[in-house]
Amino acid sequence: MKIAEAKSQFIASWGRFGTNWGINRTMAQIHALLLVSPDPLSAEEVMDQLSISRGNVNMNLRELIDWGLVEKVIIAGERKEFFSAEKDIWKVACQIIKERKKRELDLLLPVLRELGEVEGDKRDKEIKTFTDTIAGIRKFSEQADKTLDTMIKADEHWFLGSLVKLFAGRRD
Repeated sequence: MKIAEAKSQFIASWGRFGTNWGINRTMAQIHALLLVSPDPLSAEEVMDQLSISRGNVNMNLRELIDWGLVEKVIIAGERKEFFSAEKDIWKVACQIIKERKKRELDLLLPVLRELGEVEGDKRDKEIKTFTDTIAGIRKFSEQADKTLDTMIKADEHWFLGSLVKLFAGRRD
C-alpha cells in the first residue's frame, strides 16, 4: 500500500471511529490528518487535503483546540495560522477521556444525587425501585469517575503495568 492510500484510509477510519468518542466525522478526519502530518498544517492545507470548506475547517479546528487535541503553532515569517495535533497516543487517549468525563459524567453525577432524594415513603414499591436503580447507577458512575481520574493522572507505563498485573492475577 502506498503512503497516500494508507493515509487516506487512516483518515477515513479515524473519522468513523471519532463518532464513537463524541466528535463528528469531519472533526475526527481533521484530527487524523494532523496526527499523521509531520509538520503543522494551515487551514488552507487542511481544506485542500480533505476537500472541505473553510468554515467547516475553522469550526472543527476550534473544537479540536477546545478538546485539547490540537494546538495553534506559530511559524516565524508566516502570517497564516498553523495547527498541529499531539502525536503521543497515550496523551490523546487521556485527553479524550478527560473531555468525555467533563462533558458527560461530571454532568450526570449531580443529577443522580438530586434524583436520589426523591420524596415519599421509601417502602412504596415504585419509590423503592426508582431510588434503588438511581443508587446503583450513581454508585457505578462514581466508581467510573474515580477510575477515570486515576487513569488520567497515571503514567502510561504504570497504567499498563497495573493492567497486566490485574489480568495476570485473575489467571491464578
